[in-house]
Amino acid sequence: MENVPYPAGELALIDQELHRLEARRGQLLTRRAYLVTVLSRPSAPPAAAVRATGSPAPGSPATAPPSAQNVLLALGGVLLAVAAIAFTLLSWGRLGIGGRSAVLTVITLAALAAPVALLRRRLSATAEAVAGFALVLTVLDAYALYAVALPGVDGLRCAAVACAVLALVWGGYGALLGALRGPLPAAVIIAQLPLFLWSVAEGLPALTVAWTLLATAALDTAAALWLLSRAPANPPRHAAGRVARGLVTAAAFTTGGVALSVAAWSSAGAGTPAAMAGPAVLLLTGAALGLVVAWRAPGAPGAAWVCAAGAGLAAVGAVGGLVRTVVPAGWAVLGYLLCAVGLLALVRTRLPRPVLQGLGAAGGAVTGAALPWALPSVVATLLGGATRLTAIWSGPPDGTRAALGVRLASSWQITTPLVLATAAGTLFAAYRLLPRLAPGVVPLADVGRSRTAALCGAGVLGWATVLVVPVVADLPYAVALVVPLGLTAVALALTVRPWSPMGKAGALTALILSLTGAASVAPLSLATRPATPTVCAALSALFAGAAVALRTAPVRSREGSGDAALGEPVRALLACVSVGFATALVVAASAAAGLPVEAVAVAVLAVPAAVALLGVRLREHPVAGPVESAGAVAGLLAAGLALGSPPVLALVLALGGVIAAGTAVRAERRRVAGYAATVLFVAATWVRLGASGVSVPEAYTLPVTVAALAVGAARRRRDPSASSWTAYGPGLAATLAPSLLATWGDPHWARPLLLGLAALALTLAGARLRLRAPLVLGGAVLALVALHELAPYVVQVAGALPRWLPPALAGLLLLGVGATYEQRLRDARRVRRSLGRMR
Repeated sequence: MENVPYPAGELALIDQELHRLEARRGQLLTRRAYLVTVLSRPSAPPAAAVRATGSPAPGSPATAPPSAQNVLLALGGVLLAVAAIAFTLLSWGRLGIGGRSAVLTVITLAALAAPVALLRRRLSATAEAVAGFALVLTVLDAYALYAVALPGVDGLRCAAVACAVLALVWGGYGALLGALRGPLPAAVIIAQLPLFLWSVAEGLPALTVAWTLLATAALDTAAALWLLSRAPANPPRHAAGRVARGLVTAAAFTTGGVALSVAAWSSAGAGTPAAMAGPAVLLLTGAALGLVVAWRAPGAPGAAWVCAAGAGLAAVGAVGGLVRTVVPAGWAVLGYLLCAVGLLALVRTRLPRPVLQGLGAAGGAVTGAALPWALPSVVATLLGGATRLTAIWSGPPDGTRAALGVRLASSWQITTPLVLATAAGTLFAAYRLLPRLAPGVVPLADVGRSRTAALCGAGVLGWATVLVVPVVADLPYAVALVVPLGLTAVALALTVRPWSPMGKAGALTALILSLTGAASVAPLSLATRPATPTVCAALSALFAGAAVALRTAPVRSREGSGDAALGEPVRALLACVSVGFATALVVAASAAAGLPVEAVAVAVLAVPAAVALLGVRLREHPVAGPVESAGAVAGLLAAGLALGSPPVLALVLALGGVIAAGTAVRAERRRVAGYAATVLFVAATWVRLGASGVSVPEAYTLPVTVAALAVGAARRRRDPSASSWTAYGPGLAATLAPSLLATWGDPHWARPLLLGLAALALTLAGARLRLRAPLVLGGAVLALVALHELAPYVVQVAGALPRWLPPALAGLLLLGVGATYEQRLRDARRVRRSLGRMR
């Protein structure tokens, strides 16, 4: 069974195959031209000998001239040129008029005629050197004619005429002696000077000089097209034709580019239509020249593309410059942008594909250059809400600009949404037109990626257009809140159900836009009390709904074989953002109700409680962990809000312990949540004791410790493999930590002594019973108590010792540790292994 592709796919395959055939044809033509050049050299072996033997005939010279011979001939030509220059400049006055004319005429004619005889004798390298010397002599003839016959004429005018005559002479000489490589390129180079030198000699303005450069570019273009048209049918017999063609092409681009640059500079300073007329005509002429070249050069797609792109930019500069002189300052960018849209409209015509591509590139470049102009308004809209952080609930502002603190000129603001909308439409048009431009030039996969990028860019610009409308129109404050919320909802909808042409890239773009919109509207809602909880509730609901409805199955994209949808990490991100805005909602609603900060702290615990209840349903879902982490962050916020009131802080910690204990009921969270609940309960106890001014915390902690140790012992009997940290750690820490804190502030000796004895007993019991928790906790407490008791004496001894002794002791200690480093390392490993074997 034969699988017939769709028409679009078959068309793309045909275009790709044609592109490969064109590339192969170009390679074969290049190789053919090289072989023709090799066969045309005098030193090439006879073709019959090569065909007969497969190698050059015996005794035939090598095809490439020896490099040493070229060096010697070049040096000889240079020395002759130097001698001729010295003769002309230094010894000219010693001869009469007849002698001067005779010498120059004889030498120049002899030098020009010598290559003819040398070429007949197949001495091509010598002929090249003599021909170069002859060209230098013609320049000296021109100088001598000016110095003797025209001393009073302006030097630049004479130079212009001389360059024109020399260009004709050298070009004709090179055309007659086609085997010579130097005359034609030299004629191309010197032909660029006559019109320019003449305009400078006449003192013409810069715009007129640009016209002369453009005329020179037109002549170069005609020559390049003529050479290009002759190349496929009659390849050059030697490298001179290729070099001349390359030089004349580069000269055309250079002179034309300089002329258009001068015109663009002049147009930038034109303030009236009359002043803009001259640069506009020059730019349009250059654009017409570029289009003609692009149309007439199908065999050089790269040059055609560059010419079309330059023509498009020149046309935009001309027409846009005229528009700029008749519209207000804020509308100039829009005028240029509309001209770029006109260029893109030409893509629908039947122009050659390189021309269409160049015009499209010019339109895209103008569009990209216009976007930074609209960027300040977009940034001010996105970041302006941050100004409300210093004026929370100060009352409803007069309008959107007052709410955002925007102070841009209105004439510049009005056109911002128009520029953004036009740029968005341009990118959408590029999405539609790329299949027409790209086949045969860009691979099919790259076309799909480019179309997706253009569509995503159009969406971003359209989103920005709607976002800045309230600022431009200075709409009421309520509209400034509704518009970003609506944009966030639309972006979340595209994130959840991405449009198939956009694929995964479009969904990620929509996600970024939704987060950006939420981050901009949230601080903006701080202007009034009702707006803050309303916006927070709306955002929390939107992100929660998006997290629930997010599609994680693969999505088929029109631009490729398949595109994976956004996965569980994005769902987790949306859920965490929803939890964050829910926390902000609780804080805002509590503060709006007039509750004190301590009461707000207790109210915030509703968020981690709700998250804990949600975790019962989520279980081991990939989103459960991030959501519970976000709830834990909300609990930390509650603890931070309660820091100013220790009793409330103890209550918050206790409630947090209850929430963690409830979470620990689930098997998958038992370990982490159980430890967290223990820490929170112990911390709540300590804070409560400190807030109540209890000086003997042992009276409250010892009963808890005894009960906890009894429970731990019972668990160890049921489960001998249970860790001592789980069985005895919480109970021991409940008494040891508060007692240690009280010891460090107790000036008497009884408490440190009793605590030290208890810690010593725990350490010995842990070592005897091989229990890690009593050993580590008892040893740590014993060390800290000893440090507390010995610290005053250590300070006294350190004060009585010489100043040099502590550094010396420290150095000896370091030396001892370094000398026994390996032994200490083995001891540390042995201790670690011993602790690891304990329970």
